[in-house]
Amino acid sequence: MDAVAADTVARLKSVVGPKGVVEGDDAEPYFREQRGLYRGAALAVLRPASTDEVSQLVSICAEARLPIYPQGGNTGLSGGAVAARNGVLINLGRMNRIRALDALNFTITAEAGCVLAELQRAAEAADRLFPLSLGAEGSCQIGGNLSTNAGGINVLRYGNARELALGLEVVLPDGRVWNGLRALRKNNTGYDLKQLFIGAEGTLGIITAATLKLFPRPREVETALVGLKRVEDVMELFARARAASGDQLTGFELIPRIGIDNVLRHGEGFREPLATKHPWYALVEISSSRDGAHLRQALEDLLAAAMEAGLVQDGVVAESEAQRRELWRIRAALAEQQEKLGGSIKHDVSVPVSKVAEFIVRASAAVSERLPGIRPYPFGHVGDGNIHFNLTQPAGADRAVYLKRWAEFNRIVHDIVVSLGGSISAEHGIGLLRRDELARYAAPVELETMRRVKAALDPHGIMNPGKVV
Repeated sequence: MDAVAADTVARLKSVVGPKGVVEGDDAEPYFREQRGLYRGAALAVLRPASTDEVSQLVSICAEARLPIYPQGGNTGLSGGAVAARNGVLINLGRMNRIRALDALNFTITAEAGCVLAELQRAAEAADRLFPLSLGAEGSCQIGGNLSTNAGGINVLRYGNARELALGLEVVLPDGRVWNGLRALRKNNTGYDLKQLFIGAEGTLGIITAATLKLFPRPREVETALVGLKRVEDVMELFARARAASGDQLTGFELIPRIGIDNVLRHGEGFREPLATKHPWYALVEISSSRDGAHLRQALEDLLAAAMEAGLVQDGVVAESEAQRRELWRIRAALAEQQEKLGGSIKHDVSVPVSKVAEFIVRASAAVSERLPGIRPYPFGHVGDGNIHFNLTQPAGADRAVYLKRWAEFNRIVHDIVVSLGGSISAEHGIGLLRRDELARYAAPVELETMRRVKAALDPHGIMNPGKVV
């Protein structure tokens, strides 16, 4: 570190004080990327305790042209929070207060470092629901959720993080603070600036707080796991479920047999969920905020009709909350336990719901033709068109050699996705992992517009450089 950089880092550390500086071995977790694809480094790891401190840090960095790498819970899956040696990492974890909860207005205002599960619990204590829910909710932070436009299991009914945000507080790349914490459902006064920062992965500014929508808490929840022969049957069941239950359909998740086998083999405390084995499974959940909605009867009627039509082969409706949690535990274990099978080339894609089955069939055939023995492992939120199309290495293959073919299989899968009008990143973001893919598939005018926005807000390119565009 040269003398100028050392002086700047000293000024930054003085802003946050000893409690806000992480050094030595304690800094290592901030440099570890979730999937182990990248290794971070930084001149300093800083943990501000207030928006004013963030503003001061960014102002100093802007003056010195020092790169800034914002970070939340560091649970991202695209390398968006990876720092580089020439800059400073600003982690928002100390900014974890819930500033306000207005039960009558169905809103909650929380700082960026608020852990998602804590936010959910605060809403529940007020007899409200904050519906954003994903596997990392015990450690991910709402600022990161918004910066990546996180999805999760409830998008089908409640939308992505983008749809849940009413207002933001953001520190801009020059250190100024934009206070857009409005708790309004209707606000038609010019550009909707908050949408620039949601999904921007910290490249346009640092989200420091958000005002979010709450919803009535569900009073009735019914969940079923069903077995089906074909992925086409899964999507036909979804169409029937949507038509029969409307907005009461909260979740619709695809589970392949390879996932069930793997969870049973490598997980703890799991058992075969149905009496017989099936190629495909669907986890279906409906809910209502009204008591006496008779959801169980509605779900049983739906499944009975689907069985009579030959779509559903077998199924179980959860008889208790414990059984419901066990069914969802199977779904949650799919990604974690997949690593036990060996190297995995992962894709987080989406296509129109009507094209989900076609995509899975076509993509599975294409990758199998390229590499016989490869094991497609598609699962996820197919009710909203999002498929985690992961590819497990052939049994006995060399892991390192296989993973070197990541770009090759990206091309095969993403070409099919784009041909079907889909997206190469449904909910995980671009970060480092898909930056080159975005440059390949986005229209030139789209990329140019993104770069113009970046240049206008961050002319010196100090905000999370190297990410997204």
